[in-house]
Amino acid sequence: MSESEPPVKLDVANHIATITLNRPENRNSMTPDVLGGLAETIQTVRADREIRCVIVTGTGRSFCAGADFKSAGGAWDGEGEFQMRNERSYAMYQPFLSLLEVEVPVIAAMQGHAIGGGLGLAVVCDIRVAAAESKYGVNFVRLGLHPGMATTWLLPRLMGMPRAVELLLTGRIISGAEAAEAGLVNYAVQADEVLARANAIATEIAEAAPLAVRWTKQTIYQGQNWDPPTAARYEAHAQSRTFETEDFREGVAAMLEKRTPEFKGR
Repeated sequence: MSESEPPVKLDVANHIATITLNRPENRNSMTPDVLGGLAETIQTVRADREIRCVIVTGTGRSFCAGADFKSAGGAWDGEGEFQMRNERSYAMYQPFLSLLEVEVPVIAAMQGHAIGGGLGLAVVCDIRVAAAESKYGVNFVRLGLHPGMATTWLLPRLMGMPRAVELLLTGRIISGAEAAEAGLVNYAVQADEVLARANAIATEIAEAAPLAVRWTKQTIYQGQNWDPPTAARYEAHAQSRTFETEDFREGVAAMLEKRTPEFKGR
């Protein structure tokens, strides 16, 4: 991918905005350019009153791989200027969480894998379409981390408590087909059909009365006492504590070295 290509692309047609994470060589992970590009794009979308539905998708084999541990280097063990502590941890997720401020329906077209914060991006959307054979999960505990991106708050509400607890406490990775069966996603289709299915749903939404759709979305979430940002802030404090542990350093090292971690509870 040429560096002249934008990290996040925006296309608008027929009242539907398609936001595309565009760093496939880095699995569309949470790098500063992707986070910054997404935040800017969401502001553009929110300002356009002609948009009636938004689709978020990615290029390549990953929808979003979550945090970019490899490129961040020493930042993840607390060294250097970029230390993930409390507000810094929350700030990393903030561009993804800003999707919650979009007034029109948002559809995650997960054409590829979505792990950790990458799955968090999908669960702040209103509707999710997954690739049946791609991999999805919140693997934070497998890295020695407390979960972030409001996933401890959102997943129980989407999947039900028993399934969400199992997924969060094991860090297990599941297929798109399993995610659909568990209620985590609305549909699981072949990877090359994901965007088409998302577009079909978006077209149905765009054909409905736009003010009624906006207000209906608002009413749905108000009725659920919907407050993922507060949960994400609480998680950021717990996550920042796990950044200080030996287990976290071991978890990341094991992931980069493609081996099984040996956690010591320290």
